[in-house]
Amino acid sequence: MIIDADLEQIALQERELQFDSFSLATGWALGALLRAMAVERKLGVVIDVTLFSMPVFYSALEGSTPDNPNWVRRKRNCVFRFLKSSYALGLSLAKQDTTIQAKFGLSEAEFAPHGGSFPIVVKGTGCIGAVTVSGLPQRDDHNMVVEALAQLLGKDIASLKLSD
Repeated sequence: MIIDADLEQIALQERELQFDSFSLATGWALGALLRAMAVERKLGVVIDVTLFSMPVFYSALEGSTPDNPNWVRRKRNCVFRFLKSSYALGLSLAKQDTTIQAKFGLSEAEFAPHGGSFPIVVKGTGCIGAVTVSGLPQRDDHNMVVEALAQLLGKDIASLKLSD
């Protein structure tokens, strides 16, 4: 089943895409890398890097819509609440044939378990924030974030990406 394969691969991504340390400069570099990727590919997305303590990077590109910032907030809320990617959460809920409202009593107006937000994890510390993309189909939002994290961390994207 594709959901099981994706959940297994996302668990690997979450284990592998962790930082030894993370500064505001690292957050800016991550956001800038995502922005450069989006500009080069002519993608209308919103990009957000937020730590639990404060926003670090935000960019809305041509083609994004007024709905995208709200999607970013709702996906990021999933990472902040569950400390895992919003796509993994959404797939897990789909596998259980339930919703975030039914299972956890959380409003879908505040939480969007859809692909595009990924935990920023520092080894030995844990999740300190989230990096989020909104504007593409959810699997593509997720893949874009993973690609940027892999590039920034010097990891092999071929071994980490979700299968087509």
